[in-house]
Amino acid sequence: MPYHPILEQVAERVERLLLRHEELQRTNALLSEQVEALTQERNSLKSRLSAARARVDALLERLPESLPEKDTP
Repeated sequence: MPYHPILEQVAERVERLLLRHEELQRTNALLSEQVEALTQERNSLKSRLSAARARVDALLERLPESLPEKDTP
């Protein structure tokens, strides 16, 4: 049968493709976890930045409009 080697080659390629597919699925799952972790970290940092801005704004509101001038001799 002249097609037997061709079928073996096709079967080997299919096996390699299946292994590659599984590898890519694992890689994708790991990358998805990293994206989720980084998204949570970004959201946390944005929240902390917003709170810091609010504190700075509150401090700025407490400052007098103009500072008294010093008398220079």
